Amino acid sequence: MGSKKAESTSAPVIRRDPYEVLSVSRDSSDQEIKTAYRKLALKYHPDKNASNPEASELFKEVAYSYSILSDPEKRRQYDSVGFEALDAESMDMEIDLSNLGTVNTVFAALFSKLGVPIKTTISANVLEEALNGTVTVRPLPIGTSVSGKVDKQCAHFFGVTINEQQAESGIVVRVTSTAQSKFKLLYFEQDANGGYGLALQEDSEKTGKVTSAGMYFLHFQVYRMDSTVNALAIAKDPDAAFFKRLEGLQPCEVSELKAGTHIFAVYGDNFFKTAAYTIEALCAKSYEDTTQKLKEIEAQILRKRNELRQFETEYRKALARFQEVTNKYSQEKQSVDELLKQRDSIHSSFTVTRTVSNLSNGSTSKVLGEDSKAESPGEDGSDGKDKSAKKKWFNLNLRGSDKKLG
Repeated sequence: MGSKKAESTSAPVIRRDPYEVLSVSRDSSDQEIKTAYRKLALKYHPDKNASNPEASELFKEVAYSYSILSDPEKRRQYDSVGFEALDAESMDMEIDLSNLGTVNTVFAALFSKLGVPIKTTISANVLEEALNGTVTVRPLPIGTSVSGKVDKQCAHFFGVTINEQQAESGIVVRVTSTAQSKFKLLYFEQDANGGYGLALQEDSEKTGKVTSAGMYFLHFQVYRMDSTVNALAIAKDPDAAFFKRLEGLQPCEVSELKAGTHIFAVYGDNFFKTAAYTIEALCAKSYEDTTQKLKEIEAQILRKRNELRQFETEYRKALARFQEVTNKYSQEKQSVDELLKQRDSIHSSFTVTRTVSNLSNGSTSKVLGEDSKAESPGEDGSDGKDKSAKKKWFNLNLRGSDKKLG
């Protein structure tokens, strides 16, 4: 289930005190921080300040500050140590499609097709219309579904009315797209002025042959998986990315709903075309076994995440030792090969025939051992003298023949 914020959370170059940025005190409640953030986010949103680059930087600063103060653990770390306790690199960036322009939108769409997670902000027009209460809300009764198509950077709003029994049992709202469209599932809280303020956001993820997103209000902590965390880990250290797969688990801020009407919306997040979707609202009363299984699997995943953190330390030590042993193996193998090569060379030196160099022309000749220095008789039984005589007669005859021919 999504508790992800709708805006950019990249760290500004010069970081100011988040409490100062949002104009809240250090003992402000979560609701006070959320209200301050909404007002400033709308004030500096890029959609409303296209020609003002300063407003864009302020918008990023507001979103970054809220990303710290809205997270209990990050807020505690900041209050204790300051920015040094925060890993700014893990806070990812979101882009505003309505402000990209055609060329950049094409590139963003291409990267998205290649599997690179591209986070996008929600149009300020949608947020402002919701905050002003001027949106059209269609009823979505429990146990029913509605299908439709929503334009890019637009939203369809739905009202889900639940009674006390349904609220106690738990509520699930899911959106799927067989067309594999990109969309966001949004949940809005009622504001004092009668409008709706964005509280939760869940981006669609590809699951099998469809894209889907869901929010689960089941009276226990449910988590959503932020895929960009794993993508960043792979980019930094592909070999250790496995250990970061569960680090993307983000707890939902809202685990239960009270009786009444609650506002959800499907936001079109495709780069160019409309998003086709089906939204449904369910009461968990009919899914008690499934709800229990989800509770158990969430607990198992959390335990596994802690185990992986410990195992990563063991793995890195073992990997370092393995590399050390592997290097020694290569060195020892090379040493053994060299010793055997020298041994073979020495063995080859034990031979009757030795090769020496002829100093006059660089050619080689064979020098025989002492036992074979004596001349051997010819094959026909004649001695060496007779052989020499025959050779001389042949040469004389040949020269004589040459003169005669001349």
